[in-house]
Amino acid sequence: MPHPATVIPRPAPVLLPVEGSAERFPVRRVYCVGRNYADHAIEMGHDPSREPPFFFQKNADNLLPAGHAFPYPSLSSDVHYEVECVLALKSGGANIQAADALDCIYGYAVGIDFTRRDLQGEAKKLGRPWEVGKAFEHSAPVSSIVPASRLGHPTQAKIWLEQNGKRVQDGDLNQMIWNVPETISKLSEMVALEPGDVIMTGTPSGVAATVAGDKIECEVEGVGKLSVTIGQPLK
Repeated sequence: MPHPATVIPRPAPVLLPVEGSAERFPVRRVYCVGRNYADHAIEMGHDPSREPPFFFQKNADNLLPAGHAFPYPSLSSDVHYEVECVLALKSGGANIQAADALDCIYGYAVGIDFTRRDLQGEAKKLGRPWEVGKAFEHSAPVSSIVPASRLGHPTQAKIWLEQNGKRVQDGDLNQMIWNVPETISKLSEMVALEPGDVIMTGTPSGVAATVAGDKIECEVEGVGKLSVTIGQPLK
């Protein structure tokens, strides 16, 4: 069935590369888990106990495929890196049981949640949403997706980030407060998940500021590596 005519050109679909394939993964929505590693919760001044998880969103077109520089964003002088394990879903639903959640995963990637921390902090003080600090252009670089059919479902793997060759974040997936099946289950209580949804699962401790010219390298062992150069602000 042909698509109906549109009054403006259709936005380009957001398609992520799949490792070893010419096919692409079409992105629907991007969800992010806040403070999902105990040490990171502590460094942000919060209780690391197993409180109910909370989520925020980035936009699908905030995803930045590997190989592109990250331009330092406008309106901020305090942009932080946060390395994360990324899930790409092939199915979804509402109220998914944790025991069934892994069946929803198409594959895994490594990503970075870049955050305009100063703008996020101002929003928190005023009791406003965080999107201005989180959901901006190019704010989520992500590697190629590795299918779970090839990788399996990692529960223990080193996750790290280096800034100009210095290891600044160093954790393990087994340190998540809410593991991957639990995260999917809890999120599906709040929204109906669908194929194409992407979930960024939180970051270990060590987040800090970056500046133009920095080289950021990160990895989730067994999943993938990602290298990003911090570019000059866009004119």
